[in-house]
Amino acid sequence: MNRPKSNDGEKKRKKSYIASNLAKVLLVLILMAVFFVVGTMIGYGVLGGGNSFDVFKSTTWEHLFSFF
Repeated sequence: MNRPKSNDGEKKRKKSYIASNLAKVLLVLILMAVFFVVGTMIGYGVLGGGNSFDVFKSTTWEHLFSFF
């Protein structure tokens, strides 16, 4: 006696797979943003000899992009 297979389990696994991968991608993007902010603060404050929070001023970024 063969019972018909249900696709409910397969659909749930597929949604779970997509959700877990989406969560991983979002986590990586958030970590990249945090590390970028911390890295620029360390680079500007410690290595550059300025105030760490001056990196958030628009004049700092205008000066940086003027080189390009």
